[in-house]
Amino acid sequence: MKVILKEDVHGLGKAGQIINVKDGYARNFLLPRGLALIADEKNLKALEYQKKKFEEEAKKKRQDAESIAERLGALNLVIKAKAGEDQKLFGSITAKDIAEALQNQGFSIDKKQINILEPIKRLGEYEVEVKLHSNVTAKLKVNVVGE
Repeated sequence: MKVILKEDVHGLGKAGQIINVKDGYARNFLLPRGLALIADEKNLKALEYQKKKFEEEAKKKRQDAESIAERLGALNLVIKAKAGEDQKLFGSITAKDIAEALQNQGFSIDKKQINILEPIKRLGEYEVEVKLHSNVTAKLKVNVVGE
């Protein structure tokens, strides 16, 4: 029986795929749990419509991420921190600190999207990667200054 997967099923396929499974597996497992639909004309048309809609949304999200990446690339973020001798910080600057500083600048970036290449433990200028989309990353300049 041909079915359209509504969700990812481990060992079987990803959402949106049309696969061929045994009748009993489809009737007793996939269909009752809402994991799949029978691949008839109505459901195939609905799948095509959903794919087009999903592609449009993904394109819009990517364009938004690219515009944010341009704005982040032009931004020079300044973070104030307490430092001791030899310009060493008391503690370090983390992704959370950078996310809060970006929040103050008007960006809504989650700390999980920020990738710090090397630990920030001294005053100075650093480059940090921000992953905005699966294919879009931005380089952000972070300038750490003493209070």
